[in-house]
Amino acid sequence: MKIHFAGSLILAVGCGGPSSIAGHAPVSAGGDSSTSRRAVAAATVAAAERVESTPSGTTFTAPATWTTERKDSALILEDPEKDFTVAVVDVPNATNAEDAVKQAWPLLVPGFSTPLRLSINLPNRNGWQATSVYQYQTSPLEKKELSATVYRRGNAWCVVLQTGSEAASGRRGGEIGLILGSLKPAGYIPETFAGKRAHRLDAARIKVLTDFVRDGQKQLNVPGVAISLIDDGKVVFAGGFGVRELGKPEPVDAKTLFMIASNTKALTTLLLAREVDLGKFTWDTPVTQVYPAFKLGDPEATRRIVMKQLVCACTGIPRKDFELLFEYEKFTPEGVIGLLGTSKPTSKFGEVFQYSNVMAAAAGYIGGHAMYPGKELGAAYDEAMQNEVFTPLGMNATTFDSKRALSEDHASPHSEAVDGNLVVASMMVNNEAPFDRPAGGAWSNVNDVARYVLMELSKGKLPDGKRYVSEAALLQRRVPQVANGDNASYGMGLEIERKHGVDVVHHGGSWVGYKSDMMWLPSAGVGAVIMANSDRGGLLLQPFMQRLLEVLYEGEPQAERDVAQWREVVDAAHKSLRAELVIPADGSAVAGLAAHYWNASLGSLDVTKVGSETLFDCGEWKSRVASRKNNDGTTSFVLIEPGLLGLPFLVAERDGKKALVLDDGQHEYVFLETGK
Repeated sequence: MKIHFAGSLILAVGCGGPSSIAGHAPVSAGGDSSTSRRAVAAATVAAAERVESTPSGTTFTAPATWTTERKDSALILEDPEKDFTVAVVDVPNATNAEDAVKQAWPLLVPGFSTPLRLSINLPNRNGWQATSVYQYQTSPLEKKELSATVYRRGNAWCVVLQTGSEAASGRRGGEIGLILGSLKPAGYIPETFAGKRAHRLDAARIKVLTDFVRDGQKQLNVPGVAISLIDDGKVVFAGGFGVRELGKPEPVDAKTLFMIASNTKALTTLLLAREVDLGKFTWDTPVTQVYPAFKLGDPEATRRIVMKQLVCACTGIPRKDFELLFEYEKFTPEGVIGLLGTSKPTSKFGEVFQYSNVMAAAAGYIGGHAMYPGKELGAAYDEAMQNEVFTPLGMNATTFDSKRALSEDHASPHSEAVDGNLVVASMMVNNEAPFDRPAGGAWSNVNDVARYVLMELSKGKLPDGKRYVSEAALLQRRVPQVANGDNASYGMGLEIERKHGVDVVHHGGSWVGYKSDMMWLPSAGVGAVIMANSDRGGLLLQPFMQRLLEVLYEGEPQAERDVAQWREVVDAAHKSLRAELVIPADGSAVAGLAAHYWNASLGSLDVTKVGSETLFDCGEWKSRVASRKNNDGTTSFVLIEPGLLGLPFLVAERDGKKALVLDDGQHEYVFLETGK
């Protein structure tokens, strides 16, 4: 669930990255809030994009549908809706990063004087020797993003300014990521492994990788990590480091169960591939032919959408995670699918990447229905997954049954408290997982997921050579459906990246206290799985992928430096957030709250007191809150429960009633005071 709970702080670098927030989504800890990934795009998409160059020779790729205007030393790009602007500015004579920013802003915003909220140094990419992000104080009422990213190489400075609505930032994040992720200084030639033969994962190279994971685990203060490594058709390592739970001696090993969150999506699309082979439908069959009750909030979109588009993040349907987060106990599978009936596309089909857990959950339940049309949707999906995926692949430990998982060898989730201390996190948010389980509800271990990766590397064959799924149906899932950042795209429940000239297929997962990724390099015949039982474990995932590539191709060392730098980023963001909060919440602000609130989509919110602490109780979960005085004079109450840290509720008044306003970027939810 890729939600920027921290109110545009860099804390929300990405799902599974420096955010400690609940959910399941692709993992991206290797960039700033918009700069994580772009894919091997389809040829028609790539042809439509264009490479731009500043006067100093800095280059970047511009999205096809954005306009570009040259103004002095700046290239100013604007999205099609004219709702978001990115300016790439040369600053040749800056004395430092602060001076570069000061010189750049007037080219886009004359008289710019917005106070700074946070500045953070980021890991360097693409030949830049220093990278810093500056985020500014905007009013919650504005719902505006305002930031600058400063890059330096030698004495040359480049500043990328971003300004526009949070809705546009969320809708076009992949395109913004394309601009920032492709930004390179003049004359820089990226390291490439294209055409090189990968080394085998022998004992020495396995030791390098396991030492990296062990050191990273300790450096990031992650209680436990498990990994598996696959090479040349076999698992060459599977094991764990650290403990299942803080303060307890039981070790993590290859059999330890973790919530694998959105890694489940790839397993769900594998079920769909099996059904394509069985003739239940094709990838291009209209969804309404398979499940007539399916409906989006737009009749034309309902008519057009086909099966593969349920899992491509390419339909323009925005995320709608809060309904499930707040009210998961009331949802049946039919109800989850029904949520889409209130969702309208905010972009065109295939235009931009917009991740949707609800769409992926609907895909799984509809796939179950296609296999067992007489069964209840949840039971049909579970039986189909067991019979068509888990059992054939030998994934005998993998389950959707949380009670079973928690009674066996499992890792406990860990998250940071508001004071920065690591604690065992509550499962109250993660208990959503069973309700939209096709999108992120599986528990598994590195042994089982390695079996899945082996099948992917063999293009649909089992270890005994038997054909399990047709190569055509399997590989269709890896065809890029929509670009998402620089050298990355999304297929069907799978991400496709081209890293250093090598194709990597992967997907990540993130729930509170559980971070994971699985990856394979088809050309090298190598794969890997990594699982961690702490939110900070997300900081290890992209560096682990980078280290794997470095080991295979003798690349320049970068991964170890990235781990240390990302730790500093999150430490600084956490410190900045804490400095804004009043804990316990300000008494006069609390006195102005109603006791009970209601929102038609998210249900009830009760305000209670326990000693000096104020709690927001939504039924499915509850959290202590802090208060924050915003720069425009308004007040927000901010959740401080580990795993929910940073989610803000704005105090407001609507129609003469007390209100609390929650915003996810593209949807506003207003809780109004009510009698209970």
